[in-house]
Amino acid sequence: MATEWTGPLEQIDSCRYLLPRSYKPGMRVDGLIYADSRLLPSIKADRALDQVANVAFLPGIQTASLAMPDIHWGYGFCIGGVAATDPEADGVISPGGVGYDINCGVRLVRTTLLLKDVQPRIPELTQALFSHIPCGVGRTGRIKFDTAQQRHLLTEGAAYLVQRGFGVPADLEHTESHGCLADADPHCLTPRAQQRGQGQCGTLGAGNHFIEIQTVDEIYDSRAAEVFGLALGQITVMIHSGSRGLGYQVCDDSVRSMAKAPEKYGIDLPDRQLVCAPVNSPEGRRYLAAMAAAANYAWANRQMLMHLVRQTFAQFLSQPWQRFDLNLIYDVTHNIAKFETYEVAGQKKMLCVHRKGATRSFGPGHPELPADYRTIGQPVIIPGDMGRNSYLLVGQKTAELQTFGSTCHGAGRLMSRGAAIRSARGRDIRRELAAKGITALARSRHGLDEEQPSAYKDVNLVVDIVHNAGLSKKVCRFRPLGVIKG
Repeated sequence: MATEWTGPLEQIDSCRYLLPRSYKPGMRVDGLIYADSRLLPSIKADRALDQVANVAFLPGIQTASLAMPDIHWGYGFCIGGVAATDPEADGVISPGGVGYDINCGVRLVRTTLLLKDVQPRIPELTQALFSHIPCGVGRTGRIKFDTAQQRHLLTEGAAYLVQRGFGVPADLEHTESHGCLADADPHCLTPRAQQRGQGQCGTLGAGNHFIEIQTVDEIYDSRAAEVFGLALGQITVMIHSGSRGLGYQVCDDSVRSMAKAPEKYGIDLPDRQLVCAPVNSPEGRRYLAAMAAAANYAWANRQMLMHLVRQTFAQFLSQPWQRFDLNLIYDVTHNIAKFETYEVAGQKKMLCVHRKGATRSFGPGHPELPADYRTIGQPVIIPGDMGRNSYLLVGQKTAELQTFGSTCHGAGRLMSRGAAIRSARGRDIRRELAAKGITALARSRHGLDEEQPSAYKDVNLVVDIVHNAGLSKKVCRFRPLGVIKG
């Protein structure tokens, strides 16, 4: 049961709080939480701050154990947690620092359609998406992949689907890491993990995963919006999904197989959910190879989901999707570990950066950015909830200096799923959303109940913090029109 935080927190400025390493003997670094006085009460109401402190025990951790403003309780790491470890200083990799839904992420698709032209047909279009795109527990994809083909998905990611005609080369250019991590090894997956991936590519899943039709209702940076091809009143589509059952199984298998690694390598942990192994150990390398394969599967999954969205729009509007410019703005991941170079205490180091419920936020000029975005920074896509807003931001250099190029990934939960379902008793969430002009469709009533807007923090407050802290800069805001869920 969650208890109120009573540990020390020292305010640094209007957007940051320090959790000093003196809080628990064994902390190697301080904790650093990005929040303001408006969000702090909800953050202190669950045990996530203790998880920030626990992560600070990890060998090789650099600078601080970080938490974004969407912080809430997770497995091992809090959701919204960031930690960078140095492999050359016995730094570790922890599956709990990536999460169970490996490479869960978001992609944003623009269109040239305008709200004034399609608003009366939003309910029909939402229904068309719901009918065409498999969503919910146990649903299988429309396109089937045999064992050999699935191996291609695991090693090549989104590129394999583009080569087969389920996308265009520009999709890869506008996907983080071009939709593929090179060190993936399907042989590091258990048969159970591979079996759980059969038939799930191109499926939305359940929980907080969604596809949402939106409209641009506020622009903050007109230059960046122009680069992204966005204007007020324009229709966009946001896709949120991950590696499905395959990724979950990879994490579950890895947690079990690493169970004895801390004792083997003399690692003292305050929480067994932080099970880990040195990055350069056999256990660490095996997990990273399996994680990369699951990440590639997730990118392939979102690529196929976007293909199905394009198909739906083309069929609904009786014209090719290219006619309405359904092009990918960007795809970002928020559950992954990556090797990136940062300066720490005046020394450049290649670090293993865990981002669990946190999004990469590289500033202008970063060499990993697509050429057409290099002058403005990396697109940062922050979904909200079904009843409020979502955002597009751009990364800033401040993030590279302070948070290992990281920012928030969403609004962050206020209620557990069980609590949200209980709070919806006697209510009709679908009708409440309809009263706001939002069409919401799900496979079950609980699918909407557990994802109701009040189950989440106000994304507007969360985004204000990362904007004011200089981690990401607001470009535009989206208002939901129609959403499908599992």
